[in-house]
Amino acid sequence: TWLTLVGGKGLRTGVSITLDNGPECEIIAELAGSQRLVKFSETVEPYFPVIGHTPLPPYIHEDLSDPERYQTIYARVPGSAAAPTAGLHFTDELLKRLLHRQINIGYVTLHVGLDTFAPVTENDPEEHTIHTEWCQVTKETCEMINRTRREGGRIIAVGTTTVRTLESAAVHSGVNDKSRTLLPYSSDTSLYILPGYQFKIVDAMITNFHLPKSTLIMLVSAFAGKELILNAYEVAKKEKYRFYSFGDAMVIL
Repeated sequence: TWLTLVGGKGLRTGVSITLDNGPECEIIAELAGSQRLVKFSETVEPYFPVIGHTPLPPYIHEDLSDPERYQTIYARVPGSAAAPTAGLHFTDELLKRLLHRQINIGYVTLHVGLDTFAPVTENDPEEHTIHTEWCQVTKETCEMINRTRREGGRIIAVGTTTVRTLESAAVHSGVNDKSRTLLPYSSDTSLYILPGYQFKIVDAMITNFHLPKSTLIMLVSAFAGKELILNAYEVAKKEKYRFYSFGDAMVIL
């Protein structure tokens, strides 16, 4: 049984569908908007490489001949509904250069959920229901972060997904200053970061330019301040920066 996004008319509860060169499935529940619970007649994962397509954002109109182009080089665990786009900037060569400069690299996991595509439509952002995602910070990554913090280094998160994961682990660990230890974390998170939030682990972030009315632009505004972010976006438009998935990135210190 899968939570899915569907397109087209008449896709209601009880409707059966046969996938081309794939299994049959039945819509067993209708959820908000185009979300449906779908039950397949057999395990569907083996069909993904054969009949599946890379879930590109709607503003990308061309097919990717190489699906790996919309994948980070360090992705390992299947489960995310979208790529963490800030990570698309990193190549094997760049990671080697960072390590050569004695910049340690730790890895986290966050499975981006379907609600990441949902804009904030409420006038008051605090009334928006934030989506829940599964994330994990391993013991090895925690030890690296704790050592870096003790030695006076900075924790630089690549992408808002990493920010949310690290800050969720920090809340779980009761971290409020450098004397507290970050503990391993593996669970769902519904952490909603809005202006006024006090960041506990992340000292800087690398992130793309996000869609308006998104929880992600609210997160970066919470980190850097609304006015600074708005000014940065005005500069980006003036200088014709590319936005969103394959766009430019910025470092926020």
